Amino acid sequence: QVQLVESGGGSVQAGGSLRLSCAASGRTFSNYAMGWFRQAPGKERELVAALSRGGATTYYADSVKGRFTISRDNAKNTVYLQMNSLKSEDTAVYYCAAALAPVGTIRHQYPYWGQGTQVTVSS
Repeated sequence: QVQLVESGGGSVQAGGSLRLSCAASGRTFSNYAMGWFRQAPGKERELVAALSRGGATTYYADSVKGRFTISRDNAKNTVYLQMNSLKSEDTAVYYCAAALAPVGTIRHQYPYWGQGTQVTVSS
């Protein structure tokens, strides 16, 4: 198993930027594909971005494509989500997750989750 802890959330004005970090511990970090999910009040948790364990393949939800960037640093056991040009509709709790797969695009592929970090975008 792997333990995940998110950080970097907060409040920002529309058009601003935040970088979320997810620190991993436990089993070898490089064995996992990583993903970022978000959940707004009253809505289902959705995949925002995913990164393959090799780092060569990325996935982005259409709503964030061109604005968000997922990356990983295996030496630091950390995955990042750089969020630019933030919009009010990006407001949600953001979760880091790990999958035992080359890359994961569905929630069921992710057995390991962080506790979540709140991102609030004001307009």
